[in-house]
Amino acid sequence: MTKPRLSNMQILNISMGLLGINFGWGLQMANMSAIYEYLGAQPDKIPILWLAAPLTGLLVQPIIGHMSDNTWGKAGRRKPYFLFGAILSTLAIIFMPLCTALWMAALLLWVLDASVNISMGPFRALVPDMLPEEQYTKGYVFQAILIALGTVLASAMPWILQHVFGINGSSTTQTAIPMLVRYSFWTGAVVFFVTILWTVVTTKEYPPEMIATEDQTAAEKQNVKGMIATILHDMCHMPEKMKTLAWVMIFSWMALFCMFLFFPIAVANRVFHAAPGTPEYLQGIEWGGVCFAAYGFFFMIFSFILGYVAKKISRRTIHFISLLCGGLGLVGILFVQTKLNLLWLMLGVGIAFASMQSMPYAMLADSIPPKKMGIYMGIFNLFIVIPEILVSLGFGYIMEHFLHDSRTLGVVCGGVSMIIAAFLTLRVKDHSKA
Repeated sequence: MTKPRLSNMQILNISMGLLGINFGWGLQMANMSAIYEYLGAQPDKIPILWLAAPLTGLLVQPIIGHMSDNTWGKAGRRKPYFLFGAILSTLAIIFMPLCTALWMAALLLWVLDASVNISMGPFRALVPDMLPEEQYTKGYVFQAILIALGTVLASAMPWILQHVFGINGSSTTQTAIPMLVRYSFWTGAVVFFVTILWTVVTTKEYPPEMIATEDQTAAEKQNVKGMIATILHDMCHMPEKMKTLAWVMIFSWMALFCMFLFFPIAVANRVFHAAPGTPEYLQGIEWGGVCFAAYGFFFMIFSFILGYVAKKISRRTIHFISLLCGGLGLVGILFVQTKLNLLWLMLGVGIAFASMQSMPYAMLADSIPPKKMGIYMGIFNLFIVIPEILVSLGFGYIMEHFLHDSRTLGVVCGGVSMIIAAFLTLRVKDHSKA
């Protein structure tokens, strides 16, 4: 079938749930390391406490992608997975700030990350499902804008609650997790569920085209053996462009995970010169959230610009320049002494993240068979999960033995990784414009 061009409002509707998904994900990234430290974790143990979540994503992404490719019913093709993931994520977000022990926080992070993965993969597949090829870049730019908005709100929420709504940042629960963190997570739970529901209610999916042969259809039935065989086959036969983009994704997301793990605490230690348990430390963590909100703001602004820039120069060139800006921004923390100057570094990170949320997917989408869109988007998202696993497994040792538990140097390592990703982008064979 020939898919009609969609209006801006229709594209907004099919992407709205990503605002909530990234509100929840932003809360997780901005606050989990601090929550672990509130509950008594040592700095070199924090990376390993993140491990269960990406390991789950490693399994969930291709399975959900395969299942959504082969699902069709009254609820649609991708929408059942949005809704199921939203319910689980909402529950995890509600209970996260009520944790009283490290194992509880790690378990809920596992549930949250798995649930976000259930929703995220099908959302990435929905753009090529619903849009004609000439609107792919526009669709992913819309997604990037909503992801940015969710990131801004999540990162700034503790600061907003304290300075706009007057919630006392020093008041804590019995577990020493600040009350403003608790309220931030509960706000995120509402936003997550409502925005997913928006997409479910306003979007009518097209029925899948019956383009598989009878034998192929039989091989792809949703039994465990057929599912595993199909996933392994597709992983071994990825499109060439996807293989090249995989290395770009691995190094760029490794950089971001280093930032998410260490940046707020690096701000508290380096700029605020504070130790855990002091009021200054909480102020530093809050300012780290403000910095994340700033990079989210720059991310959102550049996402608007991307649609116009992509008409002038190739997507590959845009991605190279953007990642280079992000890498230099992270390395720049070595030279910053005041909290206001930290915000300028976030400009480069925001530019990089805007491109990361749109250009790789736009470059990839036209090389994937339509009936395999879900599973290949799920496999592609593994290259976000794999660097998280690598950082979780290996960076604790690096932090302890080479970086002397310096969160600042942890952020700098992320910057170097993103610069490597920028130059790997030049290997991608894509010269298309929007």
